[in-house]
Amino acid sequence: MASVDVWSRCANLVQLWWTRHGGVPAADLAAHRLASLVRFARERSPYYRRLYAGLPRELVALTALPVTHKTALMEHFDDWVTDRRITRAAVERFMETRQPGERLPGNYVAWQSSGSSGTPGLFVQDRHALAVYDALVAQQFGESWWGPAAAALAAAGGRAALVAPTHGHFASVVSWEQSRRAQGVQRARSFSVMEPLPRLVAALQEWRPAFLASYPSVLALLANERLAGRLRIRPAALWSGGEFLAPNVREHIEHAFEAPLLNEYGASECLSIAGSCSAGALHLHADWSLLEPVDAQYRPVAPGRMSHTVLLTNLANWVQPIIRYDLGDRVAVAARACPCGNPMPAIFVEGRTDDTLHMRSRRGELVPLPPLAIATVVEDAAHVHRFQLVQTAPDALVLRLPAGAAARAGTWKLALPAMRAYLDGQGLANVRVALDRLSPRVDAASGKMRTVVALPG
Repeated sequence: MASVDVWSRCANLVQLWWTRHGGVPAADLAAHRLASLVRFARERSPYYRRLYAGLPRELVALTALPVTHKTALMEHFDDWVTDRRITRAAVERFMETRQPGERLPGNYVAWQSSGSSGTPGLFVQDRHALAVYDALVAQQFGESWWGPAAAALAAAGGRAALVAPTHGHFASVVSWEQSRRAQGVQRARSFSVMEPLPRLVAALQEWRPAFLASYPSVLALLANERLAGRLRIRPAALWSGGEFLAPNVREHIEHAFEAPLLNEYGASECLSIAGSCSAGALHLHADWSLLEPVDAQYRPVAPGRMSHTVLLTNLANWVQPIIRYDLGDRVAVAARACPCGNPMPAIFVEGRTDDTLHMRSRRGELVPLPPLAIATVVEDAAHVHRFQLVQTAPDALVLRLPAGAAARAGTWKLALPAMRAYLDGQGLANVRVALDRLSPRVDAASGKMRTVVALPG
């Protein structure tokens, strides 16, 4: 099995290189793959067969297809998938009993989304999709600007570290673990983002990774620790994803670690959508992903303008087709060609913009809390996916929940002890936590809701 996966990765790498260096245009490949995907979805997915019943047999244009949404797809999960052996109940059972990175019957991999949009999701990936994702990341590592780092990575021992939520079947840790298992890599480890920062720093110090991967907010905290002299690792290369990476944050991380940072834009629905270049832009993998920036009425948005949302089509995964799927991110396509020379479209992604909280302990120290960590505490304990954590004072937090007195009371009863335990473990037993009378509020400028909001100023 491993040899088949290796061959698939190599074949995909060759094709990716050819597409990006004067071979078949990405648009032509994408058009062919889209037609094949739509045809397969109509044949094998009862959900898509019904959805496309009134459309011509031959695909005319992507925009002729209806928009799909996570809520509806999850409600019709068993009819959505193209392999009738896969059911939602079986996937949920698998996640309850098996470790992240293990494979389902049929050699599939499954992960869950955090539900930051309000609806959690279960996503199944086939072998072909996994091979494409691996090749896309490897191709980015192989760009000329990455060459010196690759040599330094090997010289530093090749140890790799991922800092992420390790307790659940989230895309980051599942893809990391399955790749490590498939390739027999023993020098890769994952570290929990839920650990108190001093303990995480000590664990990374002991492991001394040559490659460090995490979320931008976590890498920024670790960069602070390195500049302060408390973290003395010297990774040769860095990777970030899962959150918005601001240019100043990228500069801060690269300066602190004295290493290049590869930033990737992806989602649970499509693990690798775009990757960064030497100029700092994100380039869409236009041969494997289609993105349509649209307004609130799903009308196309002109290049250079930020969209209300974006429609995603994943051309790599056929077991659970993602076609014109409302992803919820705000994206703009660059109006001009990128100076790096990459022929793939350059995009700007607003993405997830939650705040890192800095809470004051009883001893007067500021303790940083990564937004992903504290949000995961609430999600796991209360099984709620639409809420807002707001810092109201240096030592106070409030939880905002949707309206509904009975539901709010039940959710709060579950969330409070979990939040209390997490804060106590971070040395913040003094921090007050309360249920706010307000419901979650959207940001006035973006129209999106931030899950974790820091104290202004």
